[in-house]
Amino acid sequence: MNDSVAANTALLTEDHQARTSEKRHPPRTPRDAASLILMDRSGKVPRALLGKRGKGHAFMPDLYVFPGGRRDPGDNRAPLAHPLRDDVLDKLLTRTQARFHGHAARGLAVAAAREMMEEAHLSLTPSEYAGALCPDVSKFRFLARAITPPGQSRRFDTRFFACFCDELGLEPTAVRDSDELHDLTWLPIDAHESHPLPRITRVILSDLVQALAEDPSLPFGKAVPFYYSRNGRFVRELI
Repeated sequence: MNDSVAANTALLTEDHQARTSEKRHPPRTPRDAASLILMDRSGKVPRALLGKRGKGHAFMPDLYVFPGGRRDPGDNRAPLAHPLRDDVLDKLLTRTQARFHGHAARGLAVAAAREMMEEAHLSLTPSEYAGALCPDVSKFRFLARAITPPGQSRRFDTRFFACFCDELGLEPTAVRDSDELHDLTWLPIDAHESHPLPRITRVILSDLVQALAEDPSLPFGKAVPFYYSRNGRFVRELI
């Protein structure tokens, strides 16, 4: 493990222990969730879309996060204008239980697209399918996976997707605040210290910076960092 990866996992462990030192919540099974890291690469440094969660949220209040949320049952059944690439789908099925099937994996991509529409008012549904939820997820890269450790008020098994605005014909200036996220902001992926972000968000952004440095096109089907807790400490492995 290199120094950067070791530092990131140490930060995640420290953050978790600090938040559960006074009150641990009963055991909860993590719920499947998805986030979309939407990037504007029109400038020298790519910018990612984040928004601020309200004070009333039980999970990560007052912090800036990527649009996203849990996978709803209907997401598995929603049609797709263009499906996930096979190499991305295969990665999503890695290290999952037998009952997690292809429909659940594609449902995660739908959830990410749906939440982007609900939280930032950016539709990933092509104009010929207007009026329906029928997103184009063919440009989604599977970037990272993270499971909230035990003892916290909410637990999610989150898959982080990434894609570029220009790939889907999206206009960055079209984003609008919602009840879920406000102060929607395009932050440079390597300079976001001015905004309060969850530790895991900073770690995922660090992974993204490294991936883009290796190849600015952000290739599909690459090894995916997987963060989870073991004996009270975070572990990072590649899947």
